[in-house]
Amino acid sequence: MNTSTSVKWLEEAWQQGAAKTIRNAKRIKDTFPHIAPQGAYDRNDPEWWTAGFWPGLLRLVYGDAPESEAAAPLHRIAESCERQLEGCLRDPESVDHDLGFIWLLSGVANYRQTGSADGRRRGMLAANLLAARFHVRGEFIRAWNFSSSAMDTRGVAIIDSMMNLPLLYWASEQSGDPRFRWLAEAHADTVAREFIRADGSICHVVEFDPHTGQKLREHGGQGHAPGSAWARGTAWALHGFALSFRYTGEARYLETAERAADFFLAMLGEEIVPMWDFRAPAEHQVAWDSSAAAIAASGLLELAKLSPRGETYAAAGERIVRGLHEHYSSGDSAAEEGLIMQGTVHYPEGRGLNVPIIYGDYFYMEALAKLRGHAGLF
Repeated sequence: MNTSTSVKWLEEAWQQGAAKTIRNAKRIKDTFPHIAPQGAYDRNDPEWWTAGFWPGLLRLVYGDAPESEAAAPLHRIAESCERQLEGCLRDPESVDHDLGFIWLLSGVANYRQTGSADGRRRGMLAANLLAARFHVRGEFIRAWNFSSSAMDTRGVAIIDSMMNLPLLYWASEQSGDPRFRWLAEAHADTVAREFIRADGSICHVVEFDPHTGQKLREHGGQGHAPGSAWARGTAWALHGFALSFRYTGEARYLETAERAADFFLAMLGEEIVPMWDFRAPAEHQVAWDSSAAAIAASGLLELAKLSPRGETYAAAGERIVRGLHEHYSSGDSAAEEGLIMQGTVHYPEGRGLNVPIIYGDYFYMEALAKLRGHAGLF
């Protein structure tokens, strides 16, 4: 960020996002938003996988100016969210592979920001529960708890899980117990082998035999079909493998992150926001996903600090973030609580099409924070 023009847009984008988050907090309070289809964010149960992104967004803004009178309530709201989320840890049916999404952005972030003993305790408990989902024979972390007529979910893993592994790496560092890291690496190796195709594209869901651990088949999941290229899944992969490299220094994770990043950028071309699936047929090219762009941008900025090709990834990440600010941001609009527009939750099920999404907002602000010289919460 060398020029006054660059600094101007970046500060404008951050301040707009921070001001809107502070304003939103007065209405949303300690509830758990997901999408804002009619301008205002909805409410979800704390068991839902997106429950960590609102407290995470609050912590990003609070962490930038913890002494600010305007930001002070954000810490209290985030702590209230965290206390509610702890209740889910007592119910085995309410926890799954998304524990990292929830607890890295709540308890662990609280511990890092304030030294909260409760935040650390909750984070360690969540890490133990995540480790308990490891399938020993298949060497993967099981995804969901629900049953499905389309697949045997007892043996299912999904690409999103790469973003949850930092909870295990953190727990290993905190406890000195290498087992957390071993499990995370074993899962990452399985994902690299079974999810990442030769051209750098990603499948969303892989079904393994729940007894033997052998790979059975790929599923389209939230992508168009088996063999397609769900845009958000590609973003999860490039960001998640970059984080695994950052924690471990294992070169194979950097190479995988770069392959996913190169595919994402090649398919994105000159656009800012991708279609929900890079390989969606023409008749289904009606939904975009700004959340995929924001996740990828933050991942590219992470990769920029780690890769010999860092300048290329830094430039790409900054281009996407600036494009989100200039073309997809809701700006100062009081009619829109979402920070960035046109995200898509689940096109095959027709859920949340072309709407603001809380994790899109989170990663947009995380990317802005990185451009301003700060760290993200993952």
